[in-house]
Amino acid sequence: APEGAAALAAAAERESREGDAALAAARERCAALDRLSAGAAEEVRGLGPLRERYDRVARLAGLTAGTSADNERKMRLESYVLAARLEQVAAAATVRLQRMSSGRYTLVHSDARAGGRRAGLGLHVVDAWTGRERDTATLSGGETFFASLALALGLADVVTDEAGGTRLDTLFVDEGFGSLDEQTLDEVLDVLDSLRERDRSVGIVSHVGDLRRRIPVQLEVVKDRSGSAVRLRTGDVLAD
Repeated sequence: APEGAAALAAAAERESREGDAALAAARERCAALDRLSAGAAEEVRGLGPLRERYDRVARLAGLTAGTSADNERKMRLESYVLAARLEQVAAAATVRLQRMSSGRYTLVHSDARAGGRRAGLGLHVVDAWTGRERDTATLSGGETFFASLALALGLADVVTDEAGGTRLDTLFVDEGFGSLDEQTLDEVLDVLDSLRERDRSVGIVSHVGDLRRRIPVQLEVVKDRSGSAVRLRTGDVLAD
Protein backbone atom coordinates (compact mmCIF):
# COMPACT_ATOMS: atom_id res chain seq x y z
CA ALA A 1 0.00 0.00 0.00
CA PRO A 2 1.19 3.55 -0.61
CA GLU A 3 0.96 4.37 3.11
CA GLY A 4 3.25 1.45 4.05
CA ALA A 5 5.80 2.36 1.41
CA ALA A 6 5.88 5.97 2.62
CA ALA A 7 6.48 4.84 6.23
CA LEU A 8 9.34 2.60 5.16
CA ALA A 9 10.83 5.41 3.11
CA ALA A 10 10.68 7.78 6.10
CA ALA A 11 12.30 5.21 8.39
CA ALA A 12 15.06 4.58 5.86
CA GLU A 13 15.69 8.31 5.57
CA ARG A 14 16.00 8.63 9.36
CA GLU A 15 18.45 5.72 9.49
CA SER A 16 20.43 7.29 6.66
CA ARG A 17 20.68 10.63 8.51
CA GLU A 18 21.68 8.81 11.74
CA GLY A 19 24.29 6.82 9.83
CA ASP A 20 25.68 10.00 8.28
CA ALA A 21 25.91 11.56 11.76
CA ALA A 22 27.61 8.49 13.22
CA LEU A 23 30.06 8.42 10.31
CA ALA A 24 30.91 12.09 10.79
CA ALA A 25 31.46 11.53 14.54
CA ALA A 26 33.64 8.47 13.83
CA ARG A 27 35.71 10.44 11.32
CA GLU A 28 36.14 13.23 13.87
CA ARG A 29 37.25 10.73 16.50
CA CYS A 30 39.67 9.15 14.07
CA ALA A 31 41.17 12.54 13.29
CA ALA A 32 41.49 13.28 17.02
CA LEU A 33 43.12 9.88 17.61
CA ASP A 34 45.54 10.52 14.76
CA ARG A 35 46.50 13.83 16.36
CA LEU A 36 46.91 12.16 19.78
CA SER A 37 48.97 9.34 18.28
CA ALA A 38 51.26 11.82 16.58
CA GLY A 39 51.64 13.74 19.85
CA ALA A 40 52.34 10.54 21.81
CA ALA A 41 54.95 9.46 19.27
CA GLU A 42 56.61 12.87 19.58
CA GLU A 43 56.61 12.60 23.38
CA VAL A 44 58.12 9.11 23.22
CA ARG A 45 60.89 10.39 20.97
CA GLY A 46 61.52 13.19 23.47
CA LEU A 47 61.62 10.74 26.38
CA GLY A 48 64.41 8.71 24.78
CA PRO A 49 67.30 10.97 25.87
CA LEU A 50 65.67 11.48 29.27
CA ARG A 51 65.41 7.72 29.74
CA GLU A 52 69.07 7.31 28.87
CA ARG A 53 70.02 9.98 31.40
CA TYR A 54 67.80 8.38 34.03
CA ASP A 55 69.29 4.92 33.47
CA ARG A 56 72.80 6.36 33.73
CA VAL A 57 72.04 8.23 36.95
CA ALA A 58 70.13 5.26 38.41
CA ARG A 59 73.09 2.94 37.77
CA LEU A 60 75.44 5.45 39.38
CA ALA A 61 73.12 5.88 42.37
CA GLY A 62 72.93 2.11 42.82
CA LEU A 63 76.70 1.84 42.74
CA THR A 64 77.24 4.62 45.27
CA ALA A 65 74.52 3.28 47.59
CA GLY A 66 75.92 -0.23 47.44
CA THR A 67 72.63 -1.72 46.20
CA SER A 68 73.62 -2.42 42.60
CA ALA A 69 74.44 -5.94 41.43
CA ASP A 70 77.55 -4.40 39.83
CA ASN A 71 78.80 -3.41 43.30
CA GLU A 72 80.03 -6.84 44.37
CA ARG A 73 81.11 -5.75 47.86
CA LYS A 74 77.95 -3.70 48.52
CA MET A 75 80.24 -0.84 49.56
CA ARG A 76 78.72 2.65 49.88
CA LEU A 77 80.56 5.61 48.41
CA GLU A 78 81.25 7.11 51.83
CA SER A 79 82.70 3.79 52.98
CA TYR A 80 84.90 3.70 49.87
CA VAL A 81 86.24 7.17 50.65
CA LEU A 82 86.73 6.43 54.35
CA ALA A 83 88.46 3.15 53.55
CA ALA A 84 91.42 5.04 52.13
CA ARG A 85 91.71 7.04 55.34
CA LEU A 86 91.31 3.89 57.44
CA GLU A 87 94.25 2.34 55.60
CA GLN A 88 96.35 5.34 56.68
CA VAL A 89 95.16 5.08 60.28
CA ALA A 90 95.85 1.33 60.38
CA ALA A 91 99.37 1.84 59.06
CA ALA A 92 100.08 4.57 61.63
CA ALA A 93 98.51 2.48 64.42
CA THR A 94 100.60 -0.56 63.53
CA VAL A 95 103.81 1.28 64.40
CA ARG A 96 102.72 1.50 68.04
CA LEU A 97 100.70 -1.72 68.15
CA GLN A 98 103.75 -3.77 67.21
CA ARG A 99 105.62 -2.20 70.10
CA MET A 100 102.77 -2.77 72.55
CA SER A 101 102.40 -6.41 71.47
CA SER A 102 106.15 -7.14 71.30
CA GLY A 103 105.97 -7.35 67.53
CA ARG A 104 103.09 -9.84 67.42
CA TYR A 105 100.23 -7.86 65.86
CA THR A 106 99.81 -5.75 62.74
CA LEU A 107 96.59 -3.95 61.80
CA VAL A 108 95.37 -4.06 58.21
CA HIS A 109 92.29 -2.67 56.50
CA SER A 110 89.88 -5.20 55.00
CA ASP A 111 87.12 -4.62 52.47
CA ALA A 112 85.92 -8.24 52.55
CA ARG A 113 82.25 -8.92 53.24
CA ALA A 114 81.36 -10.87 56.37
CA GLY A 115 78.05 -12.69 56.09
CA GLY A 116 75.41 -10.33 54.74
CA ARG A 117 77.14 -7.19 55.96
CA ARG A 118 78.42 -4.46 53.69
CA ALA A 119 82.12 -4.21 53.06
CA GLY A 120 84.48 -1.26 53.30
CA LEU A 121 85.47 -0.47 56.88
CA GLY A 122 86.74 -3.75 58.29
CA LEU A 123 89.88 -4.16 60.36
CA HIS A 124 91.89 -7.34 60.71
CA VAL A 125 94.98 -8.21 62.70
CA VAL A 126 97.88 -10.19 61.33
CA ASP A 127 99.23 -12.45 64.07
CA ALA A 128 102.97 -12.98 63.61
CA TRP A 129 102.80 -16.04 65.87
CA THR A 130 100.49 -17.91 63.50
CA GLY A 131 101.08 -15.98 60.28
CA ARG A 132 97.33 -15.65 59.83
CA GLU A 133 95.00 -12.70 59.37
CA ARG A 134 91.91 -12.65 61.59
CA ASP A 135 89.08 -10.41 62.72
CA THR A 136 89.78 -7.96 65.54
CA ALA A 137 86.76 -9.46 67.36
CA THR A 138 88.96 -12.46 68.17
CA LEU A 139 91.33 -10.37 70.31
CA SER A 140 91.18 -10.76 74.06
CA GLY A 141 90.06 -7.92 76.31
CA GLY A 142 93.59 -6.71 76.97
CA GLU A 143 94.57 -7.04 73.32
CA THR A 144 91.46 -5.13 72.26
CA PHE A 145 92.38 -2.33 74.65
CA PHE A 146 95.88 -1.74 73.34
CA ALA A 147 94.70 -2.22 69.73
CA SER A 148 92.10 0.51 70.35
CA LEU A 149 94.74 2.70 71.96
CA ALA A 150 97.05 2.19 68.99
CA LEU A 151 94.21 3.17 66.63
CA ALA A 152 93.52 6.33 68.63
CA LEU A 153 97.19 7.29 68.43
CA GLY A 154 97.28 6.43 64.72
CA LEU A 155 94.22 8.60 64.11
CA ALA A 156 95.89 11.46 65.97
CA ASP A 157 98.95 11.10 63.73
CA VAL A 158 96.85 11.13 60.54
CA VAL A 159 94.82 14.14 61.71
CA THR A 160 98.05 15.96 62.54
CA ASP A 161 99.41 15.31 59.05
CA GLU A 162 96.14 16.36 57.39
CA ALA A 163 95.89 19.54 59.46
CA GLY A 164 99.16 20.90 58.12
CA GLY A 165 101.18 19.78 61.12
CA THR A 166 98.77 21.02 63.79
CA ARG A 167 99.53 18.93 66.86
CA LEU A 168 97.14 17.16 69.17
CA ASP A 169 99.02 17.91 72.36
CA THR A 170 96.78 16.22 74.93
CA LEU A 171 95.50 12.66 75.09
CA PHE A 172 93.29 11.12 77.78
CA VAL A 173 92.98 7.35 78.17
CA ASP A 174 90.01 6.25 80.28
CA GLU A 175 90.33 2.84 81.99
CA GLY A 176 91.19 -0.43 80.27
CA PHE A 177 94.53 -0.94 81.98
CA GLY A 178 93.09 -3.49 84.39
CA SER A 179 92.74 -5.97 81.51
CA LEU A 180 96.50 -5.97 80.81
CA ASP A 181 99.06 -8.33 82.25
CA GLU A 182 102.18 -6.82 83.83
CA GLN A 183 104.39 -7.19 80.76
CA THR A 184 101.81 -5.71 78.40
CA LEU A 185 101.09 -2.89 80.85
CA ASP A 186 104.77 -1.95 80.84
CA GLU A 187 104.87 -1.98 77.03
CA VAL A 188 101.75 0.19 76.75
CA LEU A 189 103.09 2.69 79.28
CA ASP A 190 106.40 2.82 77.43
CA VAL A 191 104.50 3.91 74.31
CA LEU A 192 102.64 6.58 76.29
CA ASP A 193 105.94 7.71 77.85
CA SER A 194 107.35 8.15 74.35
CA LEU A 195 104.50 10.57 73.62
CA ARG A 196 105.32 12.61 76.71
CA GLU A 197 108.94 12.74 75.64
CA ARG A 198 107.77 14.60 72.52
CA ASP A 199 106.03 17.26 74.62
CA ARG A 200 102.58 15.70 74.57
CA SER A 201 100.44 15.53 77.68
CA VAL A 202 98.95 12.12 78.42
CA GLY A 203 96.28 11.74 81.08
CA ILE A 204 95.29 8.30 82.37
CA VAL A 205 92.04 7.63 84.20
CA SER A 206 92.35 4.33 86.06
CA HIS A 207 91.84 2.44 89.32
CA VAL A 208 94.84 0.13 88.73
CA GLY A 209 97.16 0.42 91.72
CA ASP A 210 100.25 -0.70 89.78
CA LEU A 211 100.09 2.48 87.72
CA ARG A 212 101.11 4.53 90.75
CA ARG A 213 104.71 3.34 90.59
CA ARG A 214 104.98 4.40 86.95
CA ILE A 215 103.18 7.75 87.04
CA PRO A 216 104.86 10.36 89.25
CA VAL A 217 102.22 13.11 88.91
CA GLN A 218 98.72 12.06 89.93
CA LEU A 219 95.36 13.57 90.74
CA GLU A 220 93.66 11.39 93.33
CA VAL A 221 89.93 11.56 93.96
CA VAL A 222 89.28 10.82 97.64
CA LYS A 223 85.74 10.16 98.92
CA ASP A 224 84.51 10.68 102.46
CA ARG A 225 81.22 11.39 104.22
CA SER A 226 81.32 15.10 103.44
CA GLY A 227 81.98 14.59 99.71
CA SER A 228 84.86 14.05 97.33
CA ALA A 229 88.18 15.88 97.24
CA VAL A 230 91.00 16.02 94.72
CA ARG A 231 94.60 15.68 95.84
CA LEU A 232 97.71 16.31 93.78
CA ARG A 233 100.53 13.79 94.22
CA THR A 234 103.96 14.63 92.84
CA GLY A 235 106.29 11.75 93.52
CA ASP A 236 105.93 11.06 97.23
CA VAL A 237 104.52 14.50 97.95
CA LEU A 238 100.75 14.73 98.52
CA ALA A 239 98.92 18.07 98.46
CA ASP A 240 95.24 18.90 98.93
